[in-house]
Formats: sequence, C-alpha cells, structure tokens
Amino acid sequence: MRSMAILPILIAPDARLKTVSKPVDTVDDGLRALMDDMLETMYAAPGVGLAAIQVNVPKRVIVMDVAREGEAPSPRFFINPEIIWQSEEQAVFSEGCLSFPEMFDDVERPARIRLRYLDYAGKAREEAADGLFAVCIQHEMDHLEGVLFVDHLSRLKRDAILRKLQKARRLAANA
Repeated sequence: MRSMAILPILIAPDARLKTVSKPVDTVDDGLRALMDDMLETMYAAPGVGLAAIQVNVPKRVIVMDVAREGEAPSPRFFINPEIIWQSEEQAVFSEGCLSFPEMFDDVERPARIRLRYLDYAGKAREEAADGLFAVCIQHEMDHLEGVLFVDHLSRLKRDAILRKLQKARRLAANA
C-alpha cells in the first residue's frame, strides 16, 4: 500500500489556476493515486472540495467530501464531470476556496443540477445534486474551466479579496 502525499495547493493569483483542464482518457492506478493524494491534501487543508488544477494537474478530476462535522467521512470522486441539467431557481451560498485561504463571499448559482461523471473505478454515473453538494460540485467544475469563485463577484469585491491575499502573503513572508 503506497502512502498518500499532501500536494502543494496553488494560491491565487497564480496564473496556472486559469488553465482549462483536459479530459481524462483512462481511469487507471496512476489516476487513482492522484485522487487519493488530492483527497489527503483536501482533508489536510482542510476543505470540502479540490480540483486537480489546484494541485497543478490540468485534468478534469475533482475530489469532494461534504460530510458535516461529526458525520463519517464520505469521500467522492468525479472524473470528467458535466452538468446535464440545471434549475432556473438560484441559490446564494457563502463560498471559500483552498486557493484563496480564509477568503469568503456570497456566490449565486443554480440551486439544483444533474451531473454525469466517471467514478473512482471509472464507472459512468449520473445523479442529482442540491444544497451544499450542488454548490461545491459547481464551484469545483468551474476550476476545470479556469473559472475561480471570485470571477462570479463584482470587480470591486474581487479586487478587495486579491488585495487581502497579497497583504496576507507579505505578512507571512516577513514573519
């Protein structure tokens, strides 16, 4: 059994976060090892979702676990996910992102979606999502297109978040 690794997470405004990820051709042991490492990285951060591009791998791969505190972990794996339906109804959630440490803001997205993807074993799946699951999967799928949650905000809010990140980085460098 190979030991899992914690991978470095790209932090905005790293230009690599704007890369559009490529579809996965084959689900093999190498890809499963990447997903295991991504899951370990996400838990260590800690976060509820992580797209491969956030660890500098431009593949259409997402790991997620939206189990609440006190619930058993419920890791999920999404390869080549695509939204095949979305509700007219919108929902607003306060979103954060591991590539924007400790930054949060309200983002409006479709309240419910239906998605198609390959699972950890490479099996085709289709399911409906709502609530935190719908928000999280849409947020992570945006990463696959090079779209960040701050891209959904007004320019004023986006610039304020980027300024706060740069200030935090300067403080950390001088500490």
